[in-house]
Amino acid sequence: MSTIAASHLYGEIHEQPAVLESLLRLEQATIRQLAAQIRRREINYVLIAARGTSDNAGRYANYLLGAFNGLPVALATPSLYTIYQRPPRLKNALVIGISQSGKSPDIVGVIEDAKRQGALTAAITNFADSDLANQADFVVELHAGEERSIAATKTYTSELMAIAMLGAHLADDGDMQAALAGVPEAVAQVLTVAPTVAQVVERYRYMTSCVVIGRGYNYASAFELALKLKELTYTLAEPYSSADFLHGPLALIENGFPAIVVAPTGVMLPEIRDFIQVLRQREAEPVVISDDAATLALGRTQLPLRATLPEWLSPLTAIVPGQLFAMYLAYARDYDPDHPRGLRKVTETR
Repeated sequence: MSTIAASHLYGEIHEQPAVLESLLRLEQATIRQLAAQIRRREINYVLIAARGTSDNAGRYANYLLGAFNGLPVALATPSLYTIYQRPPRLKNALVIGISQSGKSPDIVGVIEDAKRQGALTAAITNFADSDLANQADFVVELHAGEERSIAATKTYTSELMAIAMLGAHLADDGDMQAALAGVPEAVAQVLTVAPTVAQVVERYRYMTSCVVIGRGYNYASAFELALKLKELTYTLAEPYSSADFLHGPLALIENGFPAIVVAPTGVMLPEIRDFIQVLRQREAEPVVISDDAATLALGRTQLPLRATLPEWLSPLTAIVPGQLFAMYLAYARDYDPDHPRGLRKVTETR
């Protein structure tokens, strides 16, 4: 088997700082115009249509646009449009389709119906000439270049960046916009943890199941990391918020059970630290992703975040050790990191 550094996945994970820099440089004007339209039309809620990794970016939007822009955010149920043909009313809505390829008929169908109803529509996609982009009023292009690995990495973080940019422009907040400029370098710093991750994954070579925990802005990170573990390593990885996990799933925990916890600095950190203590009391094995030394020390395995961002931007860095963990674990198991079994790069659902 060739070295992991020769894989498309390795290259795409390490391209993320450059991709984010390009997105920041090239899409400010479009996002500023979209924000102006949202204000002009007095939009009062957002509906997001997405699948898979893009759905997880939508979970981030749920927190970000709610916290900074006062907008309730819902994830669409595309089958209401394409199969049941009973779409909900979308008066005063912004409807966003998020799709790497822009090809999935169900996501396109939501945007088509939104336009028919007169809603404001936007597409966040890597292909500006896709079916999705052609239906939307505004197109935010990800500028990620071709993503040849089946598992999405650079398109996920660029989707997060597009949402963060929208939130900052809609809030008309100079401090938020200035903070965005530091994200590419922060991601580059976090990528330096790769040799540490490569060393620790051997311990988890025979792991068959685990949970991934995040809360607040990093609820999205829990879902995305769990998806990467499923796609790349075929591990039964279940995502939860720490609050939800205490309402029943805690019974899963037994001696040595792996629990990956995403715990960057922020207002949520004390609650997450207390949660890790509960895991330790129950003899779980915490794998901790954090930039806080005291929190990292609670982990049996420690994946340090070597950069600190404001909590609202932390999902852009917090997912990176998880991407590396899933990639190196796939390699340790002699799986092809670029071509997980039974998957294709573009999945078209209805």
